[in-house]
Amino acid sequence: MVKISDILWFKEIDRNALNLVGGKGLNLGLMYARSFPVPPGFVVTTEAYKRFLKETNIEEKVYSTLENLDVEDADALYNAAEKVQTLILNAKMPPSIRAQILEAYENLNVDLEVLRRASKQALDIIKAGRDKSFVAIRSSATAEDLGEFSFAGQQASFLNVKGDEDVITSVQKCWASLFTSRAVYYRVKNKFDHRNVFIAVVCQKMINSEKSGVVFTKNPSTGENEIIIEAVLGLGETIVSGSVTPDHYVVNPETMQIKVKKIEKQSFKLIRESNLGKNIKKNLGEEGSEQKLTNAEIIKLADICREIEEYYRKPQDIEFAVESGRIYIVQSRPVTTINKGKPLSTQKKEEDKIQEEIKEEKNKEVLLEGFGASPHIGFGKVKIIHGADELNKIETGDILVTEMTSPDFVPGMKRAVGIITDAGGSTSHAAIVSRELEIACVVGTEKATNILKDGDEVTVDGINGKVYAGILKLEEPKEEKFEISEDIDTVTKVKVNLDMPNMAKEASETNADGIGLLRAEFLLSRTKEHPGWMIRNGRKEQLINELVSGISEIAKYFKGKPIWYRTSDIRTDEYKDLQGGNEEPKEDNPMMGWHGIRRSLDEVEFLRAEFEAIKKVHDQGFTNVGVMLPMVISVEEVRKAKELLNEIGLEPLEEIEFGVMVETPAAVQTIDEICKEGVDFISFGSNDLTQFTLGIDRNNAKLQHLWSEMHPAVLREINHVIKVCRENNVETSICGQAGSNPEMVEFLVKK
Repeated sequence: MVKISDILWFKEIDRNALNLVGGKGLNLGLMYARSFPVPPGFVVTTEAYKRFLKETNIEEKVYSTLENLDVEDADALYNAAEKVQTLILNAKMPPSIRAQILEAYENLNVDLEVLRRASKQALDIIKAGRDKSFVAIRSSATAEDLGEFSFAGQQASFLNVKGDEDVITSVQKCWASLFTSRAVYYRVKNKFDHRNVFIAVVCQKMINSEKSGVVFTKNPSTGENEIIIEAVLGLGETIVSGSVTPDHYVVNPETMQIKVKKIEKQSFKLIRESNLGKNIKKNLGEEGSEQKLTNAEIIKLADICREIEEYYRKPQDIEFAVESGRIYIVQSRPVTTINKGKPLSTQKKEEDKIQEEIKEEKNKEVLLEGFGASPHIGFGKVKIIHGADELNKIETGDILVTEMTSPDFVPGMKRAVGIITDAGGSTSHAAIVSRELEIACVVGTEKATNILKDGDEVTVDGINGKVYAGILKLEEPKEEKFEISEDIDTVTKVKVNLDMPNMAKEASETNADGIGLLRAEFLLSRTKEHPGWMIRNGRKEQLINELVSGISEIAKYFKGKPIWYRTSDIRTDEYKDLQGGNEEPKEDNPMMGWHGIRRSLDEVEFLRAEFEAIKKVHDQGFTNVGVMLPMVISVEEVRKAKELLNEIGLEPLEEIEFGVMVETPAAVQTIDEICKEGVDFISFGSNDLTQFTLGIDRNNAKLQHLWSEMHPAVLREINHVIKVCRENNVETSICGQAGSNPEMVEFLVKK
């Protein structure tokens, strides 16, 4: 085979190849050349990437799209990044590059020297008896894993790739991932010229790990000169995800003696199922309680990793795998920081991701304390907002301060980097939306609007629930974003809650099993007019069109997966600032007032408009969109809604999935009758179910210490509903905040 620069085998890579193979490719090549046990592979070089851009005639389109881009404009950044990625993914791979990639992939299991010396006839015989390999396709940016700048985690990686077309597609996806909004933002902020940053792609044979884990050649918690090894049975994804607690071994690098062995019980492992081409979960018995690596494996692994550290002359963070008794080094990168006081698994995830270096400052002046509702840090100038009519005061980068947010605050919240409220708890509107927007939020401070003034510079600590004077650089958990390229089969399906169409694409990339809650309110608020007022003033069609536009925009990213649209649950105090909102009745307790299905059946033309919108969405081909009723307290409500849906032309349970929210004790007590009336599914609204069961206003900061979805009364209600639904073959789900609580998840899965 002729050596050309579009493809380089690991064996061909030397220290001068950085600009061709990127940081990850260089590290693997150097280790391979030093005879470290690295699985075989090759790199699709940056020259191939450059040729791809030129020969497909998209180079200037790519870079002109990014010229003069304001990366602080979130919508502009997202749209530009999506446009560039689409250009790359839709371009046809030039035949010469495609041929070289596939030739290398075909010959991955054959030694390079054998390939060079073998005759064509001999090669044909070798190929005929060999199956295609499972490979890992990983991006390798030209400034990645080199210590000074870390591009790791920004670009895509794909595991369990098999077959010619999947390999080519994955390579193009890696190239496209050079232009995610996050990567574009990072380069601009660090003054990297897009035209000078290139990307290579590593194609490496996958190890079907019987055991795997991570090694730190220096203790990252203390900096002490000792080798830390964490190991699990099966694939190493369980360490990264935190779903399994690994064995923990400590080795003295000077004497090669094992200092510490902490054996953890492992209940399951992930293994690759060759026929399915994806990972599956396998439960473990006594094997899970045994030591994962033998003493000999621990010593041998420590010795290999010590040699790697000596070669690079820097502490290393190393991934390993064991197959058929042989240890393989999958990846090695410098440990750029020595963290203190954090579990190794957490550090592992953090070091793999890109975040600004943040150092904690001392002597901070605490202005306010409340509840940390969204685990992020934000700092900027305060803007006091008393109503949605003042949202034009909010500029990008401001801190929004208000008594309490409502859905019509969302446009301003999107521009803010932090939210502070007087009232509210962890399940309030401000808390929920801030978590979705991934911005800092402190709720329930009681006096923020009195203490703070417009223009004050503050730092919002959404982790610890504190607001500090001035602009401080506080430490926050580093963002973990990665592309999921394989599914894990579980009996329990994992869906997402989604409200905003502009977040649908990113949500779909999690490989979620569907959308468990698509709230109407956020779509309705985009009109700037109160939906009730629109119906009363002859603007029903405009309302329907807005819903059709928003739902279909989301549904296109979740084709073939269930999407449960919850009909409107608009409280009378939430949309007063929209046009016509002043006509809303005043209620002493809106949380327990005129909203949900009770209001929809009173204002039946409003509900009819929603159902007509769903019918139009179905007519567009999105028949996976179902309907879910909120705040149900009686079978009669369910029956009337089904009758109306039938009138529109959609037969519940036959032509459309139909379900109800279980948010009230009344729904719990009548669940048997509701199931017999006929529903496909129910979904627990744990926030409201908890507040109505415990008699606690979830927006009352003074009562948050009493709030618990794990209260025995709530758990008994949930248990009862699940039991009845199972007897009636009705699917059960949860879409409230409790679904993020590991204790609740364990309880639900066991039930």
